[in-house]
Amino acid sequence: MSDPQAALATLIDDLVAANRILAEHGVVDGYGHVSVRVPGNTDRYLLSRSVAPASVTADDIMEYDLDSNPVDQRGRGMYLERFIHGEIYRLRPDVQAVVHNHSPSVIPFGITPVPLKPVYHMCGFVGAGVPIFEIRDTAGAATDMLIRSNPLGKALAEVLGVKPAALMRGHGAVVVAPTLPLVVGRSIYLEMNARLQMQAMQIAGPGGAINYLEPGEAEASATTNDYARAWEMWRKKALGK
Repeated sequence: MSDPQAALATLIDDLVAANRILAEHGVVDGYGHVSVRVPGNTDRYLLSRSVAPASVTADDIMEYDLDSNPVDQRGRGMYLERFIHGEIYRLRPDVQAVVHNHSPSVIPFGITPVPLKPVYHMCGFVGAGVPIFEIRDTAGAATDMLIRSNPLGKALAEVLGVKPAALMRGHGAVVVAPTLPLVVGRSIYLEMNARLQMQAMQIAGPGGAINYLEPGEAEASATTNDYARAWEMWRKKALGK
């Protein structure tokens, strides 16, 4: 029989690895965060205390309810934008892991009319569409752009809808998936897709044609790619084991 405590400890190690992997790939820097649902309890999720992702350890991991209240805070600081995670988990029962990042190459696609499109097979999930969250639609113009409350988290979750990712105008992105390895892979390859698309646009020049993945190709690629091989490599490097 499986040991629930051992499984939880492994998941926490995976969450630590996810933070460090995303930092190593430049998807997060001193800011950004990744969470995962608690196995067997859909109303709880795990997220680090407020610390730079590259510095996260198992002792930093905290448990939250879907209102993003800590179960056992013990004086630890919390991410201001933890509400992103709770509200997405509330709206999306299929989602088991969430990343919020300030991935630099995606920012231009959240502030221009140019849509993100899948440019190669590792980014097929982009073909599902990447909506843009406009915070002014919910909170007006006088905000610091941060998701500081459950209502703002809910508004973001509703814009995300059933998609695997959404951009946040002038801020960053949110990425979701049914597994932690998949959300890490999607976050890394979303950044890569944005960078490659911009390079292709520069090569093509104004009005130049770009041969994006066809919808069927994107869907098939998204189904095939679970990033499992990459995850094992990334995890071993991040944890040193």
